[in-house]
Amino acid sequence: MVLAELGGRITHAIHQIRNATIIDEKALNECLNEITRALLQSDVSFSLVKEMQTNIKKIVNLQDLAAGHNKHRIIEQAIFGELCKMLDPGKPAFAPKKAKPSVVMFVGLQGAGKTTTCTKYAYYHQRKGYKPALVCADTFRAGAFDQLKQNATKAKIPFYGSYTESDPVKIAVEGVDRFEKENCDLIIVDTSGRHKQEASLFEEMRQVAEATKPDLVIFVMDSSIGQAAFDQAQAFKQSVAVGAVIITKMDGHAKGGGALSAVAATKSPVIFIGTGEHMDQFEVFDVKPFVNRLLGMGDLSGLVDKLQEVVPKDQQAEIMEKISKGNFSMRMMYDQYQSVLSSGPLNQLYSMLPGVSAQMMPEGESEAKIKLYMTVMDSMTNEELDSSNLKAFNESRIMRIARGSGRIVREVMEMLEEYRKMAKRFSNLKRFKMPKNGDMSSNKSAQQLMSKVMSPQMLQRFGGMSGLQSLMRQMGTNI
Repeated sequence: MVLAELGGRITHAIHQIRNATIIDEKALNECLNEITRALLQSDVSFSLVKEMQTNIKKIVNLQDLAAGHNKHRIIEQAIFGELCKMLDPGKPAFAPKKAKPSVVMFVGLQGAGKTTTCTKYAYYHQRKGYKPALVCADTFRAGAFDQLKQNATKAKIPFYGSYTESDPVKIAVEGVDRFEKENCDLIIVDTSGRHKQEASLFEEMRQVAEATKPDLVIFVMDSSIGQAAFDQAQAFKQSVAVGAVIITKMDGHAKGGGALSAVAATKSPVIFIGTGEHMDQFEVFDVKPFVNRLLGMGDLSGLVDKLQEVVPKDQQAEIMEKISKGNFSMRMMYDQYQSVLSSGPLNQLYSMLPGVSAQMMPEGESEAKIKLYMTVMDSMTNEELDSSNLKAFNESRIMRIARGSGRIVREVMEMLEEYRKMAKRFSNLKRFKMPKNGDMSSNKSAQQLMSKVMSPQMLQRFGGMSGLQSLMRQMGTNI
């Protein structure tokens, strides 16, 4: 994934300073130099990197630190703070309100994934209770309306466009008027792009903006364009009032740092990042949790929010009650897998766990493996699914399940071993203090739960429970 290597290298530098016996100027400079090289090689602009290094040295004045100060923590905190500062323009983007019509206009170069991003943006808000609609004002690219129409139909979002009208301004105005009358509260206008910056593109954008008077203009930026992103973002912002940025194709292997640094330099906040082609591969961009995840420090609040999206509130108490008693059946594992798959790509969830960087995926937990295990469980009887007794799975029963699922015996055995590990992990939750009404949104409850579910080795890396609490407080997650 984009930025995974960058995060890994910065984390490595932090671990080196954390494990150093003596923290002196030499150790600090070696740490900062490694971070500087990592940022520059990821296309972050030199001026921003230089400013970051200077600021960290001002914050971490080793000569002025009295004995007893935790130098490791102070350095880590300074690095975290400066990375956040680099990505935070200091002002929020416009947020649409329900039941009040808002017009959002998308701009960007052709090939950045603008049309797909429009639909993702609409789909995200639709799931939040908004009534979105899509308007295709892109008359330049052949097939643009067909693409938007196909995406919108799949997501069950109303759309407007024309195969015959060539004036994008007229289409935009007609679409906005139509959906305002239909009481849509989020009207998204997709505009034309070009292969390169052209005067005609900017003039067309200005005309559409003047005609529709958007509440927000979003610049869609391809993460792979490197340091050229700065000039592009600046040119678009000078032509129309860009108020926010969405970065696409963050699932690739491009360096990606240039896009982030360019956005920071133009003072337009990133509001979402696209991490794949599917509708749900679309993440809200929040600076502190993003940097936490970049550095392998997790995002527990985000994880709890994600889990709440797929576990209905009226079922949370029952689920938490079962977990707290250690009653973990095969059916519960199946239901958990279903919830995880429906909540989005697994690497998004795992990157929210402390100690799991974007480069890491737990062995045996890929989406393909989970789907394979679910296929095996589909061939089990109700009695088997509700059982927590592995001794009941004798040789003949395992053979029957393998034949019924079309899998080999070894894969059935793998699934049973995975269940054994998961059941053992959840049995550790018997002493877990239940939150009131089973509400999983309590940060304290999330902290307790995550400390139980995390492996002992991972928790040990943070100095146990107290170390995890201290680190999360210092990194600003308010846990």
